[in-house]
Amino acid sequence: MQTLSYGDVKAAVERVADRVRPVVIAPAGDREAGHELYLALEFLQHTGSFKARGARNFLQAHRESGTLPAAGVTIASGGNAGLACAWAARQAGVRATVFLPETAPRVKVERLRGYGAEVRLVGAEYAEALAACEAFAAESGALASHAYDHPLIAAGAGTLLEEIRERIPGLDTVVVSVGGGGLFAGVATAAREHGIRTVAVEPENCRALDAALAAGAPVDVPVDSVAADSLGARRVSAAALEAARHDGVRTLLVPDAEIVRARQALWDDRRLVVEHAASTALAALSGGAYRPERGEQVCVVLCGANTDPSDLMR
Repeated sequence: MQTLSYGDVKAAVERVADRVRPVVIAPAGDREAGHELYLALEFLQHTGSFKARGARNFLQAHRESGTLPAAGVTIASGGNAGLACAWAARQAGVRATVFLPETAPRVKVERLRGYGAEVRLVGAEYAEALAACEAFAAESGALASHAYDHPLIAAGAGTLLEEIRERIPGLDTVVVSVGGGGLFAGVATAAREHGIRTVAVEPENCRALDAALAAGAPVDVPVDSVAADSLGARRVSAAALEAARHDGVRTLLVPDAEIVRARQALWDDRRLVVEHAASTALAALSGGAYRPERGEQVCVVLCGANTDPSDLMR
C-alpha cells in the first residue's frame, strides 16, 4: 500500500499553486445555534469539483519526475474524475484518452471532448470500460490515472484543507462527503497535522468506508443512493481506511431523504446549486447526525456541482 503523508499534501500545495482556483469560504452559521458554520464552495473549482486538484497534482508530479509519457494520460471515468483528468491534461499540454461505457450520456461525452480528450466508448458497463483502459495503458504506454485511489490524487485533494485553514484560522472541524475516499484521505491527513477534526459522511446505502472499518479492510459493498453517481464507489481506498482509524476522525451515515433535503435547502435559502454528493456532507448537520458543540467552528465542504438543476426549480 502506498502511504499518504502530510509531506505529500505540502508538496501538492506547491505543485497546484496558481494552477487551481482558490477555494471560496462563505459564512453560513446561525449565531443563535451557538456555533459558527462555514461553507467551502469547492464546486466553483475548474470542471465543477474538487477533482481538478488531484488531477493537476498527479500530472504535474509526473512531469517533474520525467515520467509523463508521450502517449499522455488515460482514465476510465465519465464523471468528475474523467472531466478533471481531461482538463488537467489540456492544461499540461498532453493527450487524455478517456474510456466510457457505450451507455454514457451524450452530454458527458461532449463535455469531455470539449476539454480536448479522446473518448472511447467500450462495453455496456463501467467494468468493461475500465478493462479497456487498462489494456490501452499497457499497450500504448499511456499513464493510467485513477478517480481516487492514488496518493498523488488524494494529496491534491488535501490542498483544499490547507486553503480552508488559512481562511478560518480557528477552525475546529471539517465535514466532507466520502465515496472512494480520495477527498477524505487527503483532507483528514492535512487536518490531523493541524489538530482539526474530520467528519466523514456517507449515504446509508453507499457505505464503503463504514463497511471497511467494520471488516478491518476495504471490502466491496452494494451502492444504491441518490448520490451514487459521485459517491458510489464499491470499495474505499486503503488510504481512506487508514485515515479513518486515527483519533480526531468521526464517520457518519445519512439517509437519502436528508441528502435531498439539504441540497434543496441550499438552493431555496442560498441559491447554491450542488450535486447530491456535496449536500451529503451538509446533511450530517441539517439532519442532526452531527451536532457541533457550543463555540465550535465548522466548515462543510461542498465538493461538486455537476448536476441537473431542473429538479430544484419549484
